[in-house]
Amino acid sequence: MQGSANLNIMIKAARKAGRSLVKDFREVENLQVSTKGAGDFVSRADTAAEKIVFEELTQARPNYGWVGEESDPVEGKDPTRRWIVDPLDGTNNFLHGQPHWCVSIALEHKGEVVSAVVFDPAKDEMFVAEKGGGAWMNEMRLRVSGRHRMIECLFATGLPQAGRSGLPAAMQELGRVLPAASGVRQWGAAALDLAYVAAGRFDGYWQRRLSAWDIAAGMLIVREAGGLVDGIREGDDPLERGEIIAANEGVFDAFAKAVRG
Repeated sequence: MQGSANLNIMIKAARKAGRSLVKDFREVENLQVSTKGAGDFVSRADTAAEKIVFEELTQARPNYGWVGEESDPVEGKDPTRRWIVDPLDGTNNFLHGQPHWCVSIALEHKGEVVSAVVFDPAKDEMFVAEKGGGAWMNEMRLRVSGRHRMIECLFATGLPQAGRSGLPAAMQELGRVLPAASGVRQWGAAALDLAYVAAGRFDGYWQRRLSAWDIAAGMLIVREAGGLVDGIREGDDPLERGEIIAANEGVFDAFAKAVRG
């Protein structure tokens, strides 16, 4: 894929942060004897990765705004463009030594995501998309799956962690989707779940109580791979509401109906 200058900047930043995170990831196993020690270590790794991405992006585009999970928002001199960044999506997986986490970077222009990168350093898979340019993983063009029967489909979601609300609604949704589907997975990294929908590895994904940095990049990658994206409440903007349904076109309506009830 011949990407724009902005996309190349994003890829470079994601790779640099990914190298830092992989190095830290190798140390996680040594810290499992101390939950507090491991947690503190991962928090530092997360913050360090965001610092790398912030420096790479703001040095290249100093006028753009910024919103990231681990830092305060920055208003750019160019009010039409901002970076939306999650330096470590799948923190809990990282903490437990599970190689399913990623760096997520999106570029928003006039309220619309136009460029996206989701980088999985553990597997060296770089998912990218630009509006109108298709979606790619490394050198391979991505297309959502062609399945259209719910019973053949594998879906993904995320469930509320301890202390967070929303478990009853999530269990009701699972109760409607599971009997109709081949299976449901909870892998704990929203950005990668969406990238997997784009790659046809999942047929659909839904989740509530998300932040913009969790889904901004993944949404564009799904759409550019031919998938559909909407809010759990039909017509809502997932970035504003933090609730999302994504799937291939063939199964989207049946899947959305099951999730929405």
